Amino acid sequence: MKNRILPFACSTALAVAFTLSLPQPAHADRVTPPPVPAGLEVPAGNRAFLVGRATGTQNYVCLPSGPGFAWTLFTPQATLFTDHERQLITHFFSPNPVEGGTIRAAWQHSRDTSTVWARLFAPPSTDAAFVAPGAIPWLVLEVGDNAQDGPRGGRALSKTSFIHRLNTFGGVAPSTGCAAPANVGRTEFVPYKADYFFYVDEAHDEDEDN
Repeated sequence: MKNRILPFACSTALAVAFTLSLPQPAHADRVTPPPVPAGLEVPAGNRAFLVGRATGTQNYVCLPSGPGFAWTLFTPQATLFTDHERQLITHFFSPNPVEGGTIRAAWQHSRDTSTVWARLFAPPSTDAAFVAPGAIPWLVLEVGDNAQDGPRGGRALSKTSFIHRLNTFGGVAPSTGCAAPANVGRTEFVPYKADYFFYVDEAHDEDEDN
């Protein structure tokens, strides 16, 4: 009997070890945003469900501004990656069809091409206790109804309610090179990094799960 029990016990132990070593479902991972400056909080009832680590550029063009000239952001151009360095989302400016073509910040999922557009929900923050020197501001943006499923019904981003841009590095407009008529039309692509946290309305999310 002992000879029969020993192989069974070993097989059971191996099965348990194998099960524990399998990748866990994505929804089991908790997304925990860092603390944010006062006024940049996402409203209660929303929880972070996804984070993308962005690497790209903030793209500026020199344009007339009032009596002079100024660098103006015409689009970000970034790729968001998972913590395992897999491409997750692309980020850019694009016309929002829900708002009749108004240009908004947009995020498109790399796998199912679901897309969301967002507008500022609160003033940007450059609070030195949070934002690194020489870095673009931290933001909180609202998506609302500005979401579009992928062509095959993909909804990886469609449920997004708010987006945080946090942990920024670089991306600030140049301090020189845009001071004369001859500079108009000149462009600068400034490297930056940031973490984008995507939130879902918990009540809406529960309705979809039921």
